[in-house]
Amino acid sequence: MPNLSNIGVIREVLARHGFTFSKALGQNFLINPSVCPRMAEAAHAAPGYGILEIGAGIGVLTAELAARAERVVCVEIDGRLLPVLEETLSDFDNVEIVNGDVLKVDLHALIRERFAGLQVAVAANLPYYITSPIVMKLLEERLPIESITVMVQKEAATRLCAAPGERACGAVSLAVQYYSSPEILFPVSRGSFLPAPNVDSCVIRLTLRREAPIALENEAFFFSVVRAAFSQRRKTILNTLSSGLKIPKGELGPLLEECRVSPSARAEALTLEQFGALANALYAYRH
Repeated sequence: MPNLSNIGVIREVLARHGFTFSKALGQNFLINPSVCPRMAEAAHAAPGYGILEIGAGIGVLTAELAARAERVVCVEIDGRLLPVLEETLSDFDNVEIVNGDVLKVDLHALIRERFAGLQVAVAANLPYYITSPIVMKLLEERLPIESITVMVQKEAATRLCAAPGERACGAVSLAVQYYSSPEILFPVSRGSFLPAPNVDSCVIRLTLRREAPIALENEAFFFSVVRAAFSQRRKTILNTLSSGLKIPKGELGPLLEECRVSPSARAEALTLEQFGALANALYAYRH
């Protein structure tokens, strides 16, 4: 196996395969040898575990996962990397690279077919431009996985892991809180990547909840309320919900007060429980 902690070796391997980085795919490969072992440990890579990796890069993290886990399956969208990975991961017989777009792959089928009898977790260095769609797919599909450990842009980490009441909290933060228990694990400098991006990153872990944290009359309606509430962040909850859900303010105001939500509050100030109570009240009002 090539020494993937040596940037000269990495450049030589990529050049030999005629590989050039794709801006369209947001390719910034994780190459820091000290980061990947920490990330693999955080992802619970261990005997008895199958790890689903999203995007292999040149295989630096993949190798650390494979050295610890029972089996690693990586969904890699860039077919040009397959011969590179065949070389860099040649020492491992427990790794499979699936050439495909993770947003289009049937992950339930993949997990069922590749990880039978194993506990499953996800690990990834996610492209910045597509972080939220991938994270939400992993959460919304209710996959049989224990956790999602991913490297994301620092700003995205703050947003994804923001708690209700924090300035960075948004609709995606509430969704993450609903499906999982999020935590920021450690920062990663921009120099840990090839090519180096213009921003720093963080590793976060989302531990999936076994049960929903709040009781809802209708989950889809709950998320429509959350999206409406955050659609105009500078406006009050009374204004955003009235506009977004087409409910007259005169009728909405009493419903808010009934749920102990101040009509002048802004969306980021509401707790998950308040959003749940409000969504249930609005659903009853609608039906």
